[in-house]
Amino acid sequence: MVAHYLDFERPIADLEAKIEELDKLSETAGAGSFEAEIEALRARAQDLRREAYSNLDAWQKVQVARHPDRPHFVDYCEALIDDFVELRGDRKFADDQAIMGGLGRFRGQPVVVIGNEKGRDTVGRVKHNFGYARPEGYRKAIRLMEMAEQFNLPVISLVDTAAAYPGVGSEERGVAEAIARATEKSLLLKTPMVAVVTGEGGSGGALGIACGNRVLMLEHAIYTVIPPEGANSILWRGSRTAEEAAKALKITAQDLLKFNIIDRIVDEPPGGAHSDPEAAIKAVGDAVEQEMTSLGNMGPVELQAQRSERFYAIGRSGLQ
Repeated sequence: MVAHYLDFERPIADLEAKIEELDKLSETAGAGSFEAEIEALRARAQDLRREAYSNLDAWQKVQVARHPDRPHFVDYCEALIDDFVELRGDRKFADDQAIMGGLGRFRGQPVVVIGNEKGRDTVGRVKHNFGYARPEGYRKAIRLMEMAEQFNLPVISLVDTAAAYPGVGSEERGVAEAIARATEKSLLLKTPMVAVVTGEGGSGGALGIACGNRVLMLEHAIYTVIPPEGANSILWRGSRTAEEAAKALKITAQDLLKFNIIDRIVDEPPGGAHSDPEAAIKAVGDAVEQEMTSLGNMGPVELQAQRSERFYAIGRSGLQ
């Protein structure tokens, strides 16, 4: 797979290019000819990666959250959900593949899992509409949450979308109402719900499936009311930059934990989730399992009350 380097990773890219060049030279010069040099360069590249990712600013985190090689919903499902059966359609209009979901077993426990899928290649991105969900996607999510209630199953939600789809057809079919209904269903759900922002958590498009009893974020994910580019365009008429907007919006996991918007940060491997997807997925699985266990003894009334108190507290803190 071709590596995708971000702007701030150029020094790392240069080192890894040198490593690749020495690897090719060693094939002609004899095995082990440049082993010491290669190992030294690999150690230096790892140090640079660790240093860079320990000091990311808000705009750099936006770039990491959008990295095309980060694990997607289908990757989490494949690794964490056994016997996954995808359920399609909203029973009203169509099946929206920007939001996927179904039934399966998470570490032995039957669950309903819902999440955004962006697609990996051109065909996949078109199929999944780049993760921009339409009204039928949120109505499918509601249907799955209702099924979770019917069979008393916990819900795992994996959030990764820039926003809901704003096209004409989406508006005509009531995307705002669909998001509101999905948000309402999340808040009133009678079974435990753990939501994880794995990449981008954009606007109401994310909120519609993110109102869980516990809201987690990966270390370099973002969660925002509007993308930085949109904030720059709408609030500042394009007179500033998306980078400035990202810093002003306070969209990083670290900022949101301080504001009690989220409950927990899930650490990513050095170099971000895209550098070691397997480790990132396992970390998410471990965190979800711990949160599910903590919610396991709560009944429907307690779960609803906890969720209400959690989200009401956000508004109260803003008035203080």
